[in-house]
Amino acid sequence: MAKKVIAITLYMSELIYDVQNKTYLTGRSRQTGTNHEEVANMQANDDDENANQIMRSIGNAFANLKTKLSEYINESGTSTNDKQLSSTGNLTLSLNMPPNYNNASNDTISTALHQYLVNSAIGDWFTITNKNDASDYITLAAANLEQLREAVNKRMRPTRTNVV
Repeated sequence: MAKKVIAITLYMSELIYDVQNKTYLTGRSRQTGTNHEEVANMQANDDDENANQIMRSIGNAFANLKTKLSEYINESGTSTNDKQLSSTGNLTLSLNMPPNYNNASNDTISTALHQYLVNSAIGDWFTITNKNDASDYITLAAANLEQLREAVNKRMRPTRTNVV
């Protein structure tokens, strides 16, 4: 039987926005009125050094995801590089799923992929800027991977065929 191909596009602009928004909200919630510098350091923004770190973190997380999903990914490339991702590009995956894969899990897979990348990038960011919160996001990323594993393993119930 033919494999089902699930095409997934993750928009870099959405990933970056989520990283910046979550770090902003974390910083705002930690603000006491006297810790302005600490709060500012918690927040990812578009400064070159910040953007470079976020892009590198997203790239590392995406490479890790491809390894985790390698049994479902069919790539024909024989070379690679460590060039940093572009903030204007998109990330795409094409998953080759078994014929009895349940397509109802497509949105869950897409969401889990997105959240894994965001939480991994924030975990990396906070490892540098706010170690106390880093483990929370690394734990969230691990939970996203578990959700992803569950979703890619959903199958449709078999149906009985009529014997003639």
